[in-house]
Amino acid sequence: MIRRLILCMTVSVLLLLAVAPLAAQEEFVFGVILVGPESDHGWSQAHFEAGHYVEASIPGARMVFFPSLNPADAPETTLHDVVQNMVDEGAQVVFTTSDAFEEDTATVAAAFPDVTFINVSGDDVLTGEAPPNVGNVMGQIEWMKLVAGCAAGLTTETGNIGYLGPLINGETRRLAASAYLGARFCYELDGGNPEDLTFTVTWIGFWFNIPGVTLDPTAETNTFFDSGADVVISGIDTPEVIQIAAQRAANGENVFAVPYDYREACAQGPEVCLGVPFFNWGPDYVRIVQLVQSGGWMPSWDWQEPDWSDINNPDTSAVGFLPGDALGENADTLNQFIADLAGYATNPFVPDSFALWSGPLSLQDGAELAAQGQLVEILDVWYLPQLLDGMVGASE
Repeated sequence: MIRRLILCMTVSVLLLLAVAPLAAQEEFVFGVILVGPESDHGWSQAHFEAGHYVEASIPGARMVFFPSLNPADAPETTLHDVVQNMVDEGAQVVFTTSDAFEEDTATVAAAFPDVTFINVSGDDVLTGEAPPNVGNVMGQIEWMKLVAGCAAGLTTETGNIGYLGPLINGETRRLAASAYLGARFCYELDGGNPEDLTFTVTWIGFWFNIPGVTLDPTAETNTFFDSGADVVISGIDTPEVIQIAAQRAANGENVFAVPYDYREACAQGPEVCLGVPFFNWGPDYVRIVQLVQSGGWMPSWDWQEPDWSDINNPDTSAVGFLPGDALGENADTLNQFIADLAGYATNPFVPDSFALWSGPLSLQDGAELAAQGQLVEILDVWYLPQLLDGMVGASE
């Protein structure tokens, strides 16, 4: 009898062990909608790889994705069409990965109330305009744009820096302005007069090139270099800036670039790359999927800081900056600048603000943004209405 009982218990345990892995790996489908191609070496590829990070981190997770949802590549396709197909495949979470999708995300979410939607870079939750099944997430890339500007300020010999921007809105203005503040600070740190620094912003009209609709980023990058800039910082989704810099350097020019969005972007031209500010979406994607799985997800507006103990940690940091080979002897100074930013950001006595965003600062039209010694409140950075005084380029 005892032996039979032990045998029955053994069989029961074996059955439980056999069933447990199956239960733990029950499929969980999530969707990722990209504004550009998944291999753009920029913004969309960073999101695509975040989806793979989720699949590797959560047993049973499966990504379905749609690339290049934009007026040029998919003019007849709507966000609703794409979401419907994803829901038909079982998607329980859908990431809409552009502010270009912000308005439509709110509308489409109302039609799929049982699906969780995460709009990247939007603020509908913050403003109270989001349906109850929509959340927002964005990384505080402003920190890394400060670093990008510093790298440019330390490197330029002509005192002329170009910034290739996409379209004009609060996000793109504050990122260009962060790069400008970093460039001014480090140009002076390197012995230059910040008043002599030229920082010019050109907007192409969208996140990447659409022939016949936007300015050509290749042509605009060449224009920067032809006009005397020796460093160009990218603010667009694709790598034209570093590609053109690499081509011109191969012809003997002393030019450099700072690409954007994707941690491997320097591979497009390592000999001219000063470093890359990049997004690391994987950890937030995992966090959100796990919250939905557990039933603990609630709408939130998440503007995620770096992990200041290791800004390039792929498992913990929302944003990072990978120094490039072309920094040369300026690498130590840039690393100290990053350490100073970390000290500022983690100082418990400093209000919630970005380093260098302090007065005296004015907008392009002369309106005071911050008086001497005054910090710019963090939401005033988020909703920056114009470029800063001293920057050359359109604000609207």
